[in-house]
Amino acid sequence: MRHGVARFVTGFLALPVALYLFYVVWPFVQAAGYSLTDWGGYSDSQHFVGLDNYVRLLSDELIRKAFWHNVFFLVTVPLFTIALALFLAFLLNVGGREDRAGIRGVFGSALYKVIFFFPQVLSLVVIAVMWQQIYRTDQQGLINGLLVKIGLVDAENPIAFTADPEPFLGIPAVLWWLLLIAVWSGAGFYMVLFSAAMQSIPKDIYEAAILDGAGRFHTFFRVTLPLLRDTISVAWVYLGFIALDMYALVFVMTPSQGGPNHASEIFASVIQFNAFQKGQFGYACAIAVALAIFTILLAALQLRITRRERIEF
Repeated sequence: MRHGVARFVTGFLALPVALYLFYVVWPFVQAAGYSLTDWGGYSDSQHFVGLDNYVRLLSDELIRKAFWHNVFFLVTVPLFTIALALFLAFLLNVGGREDRAGIRGVFGSALYKVIFFFPQVLSLVVIAVMWQQIYRTDQQGLINGLLVKIGLVDAENPIAFTADPEPFLGIPAVLWWLLLIAVWSGAGFYMVLFSAAMQSIPKDIYEAAILDGAGRFHTFFRVTLPLLRDTISVAWVYLGFIALDMYALVFVMTPSQGGPNHASEIFASVIQFNAFQKGQFGYACAIAVALAIFTILLAALQLRITRRERIEF
């Protein structure tokens, strides 16, 4: 058995590894190769241009705008999603009253977990279509219809939501409305993730903190957060990947898939625009490769910064 372990493991892993290399790694290698050409995508004609596509990235105004939009999501999506998920998880696990059985969550916490997690079982495209109806700029839209009925909005001048390029706090308003959807759809999953992590924390720690006179506010920041640091770090990396994508929301909900007037452009929409509308697949591949490198470096940096020794209970 000892002498046959390597052969046994290799036999089981050979096919999965081969499939992974062919369907995952090889397309990445092809994209990197195409990024060095002027391939148009619809013919076999292509010429080697070296790093010209990457040099072009540095002077592309649309790329620069998309970069800052992605940075906005990269900061806000993890921040607001994790903050909301932590708040909900704390309430549902240790936010209730203390009794003989110890500290409990709020009444009905099991039902709340199901309700908050529900958006996670829906496809992101389904969520985008649903919110598209909520954000409609006529009285058929849920928000505009409600605001018109209570007299806060004029029926002839409804809120534009995802078609509004006007800045709010220096950021196009359309990005804030997309942020709301991203946080709403993702908070439930991370609430469950943090709830599972909180349940692994001994209740004795919370009870000891309360006996020492700590309130719920101090208990959350002095006990819960430090013990959830590893889980929060992983969640931040995952949400960073989501923030660098956001393509489904932008494609379904914004005019011209990145509008109005490029106010909601992100890397993914710029890649789609250059590849399928302008026929510049080589340049689109260069953008995709640059985004992949940026994502990997960002994840490595995040994990490096938050790395620390594990706390054992």
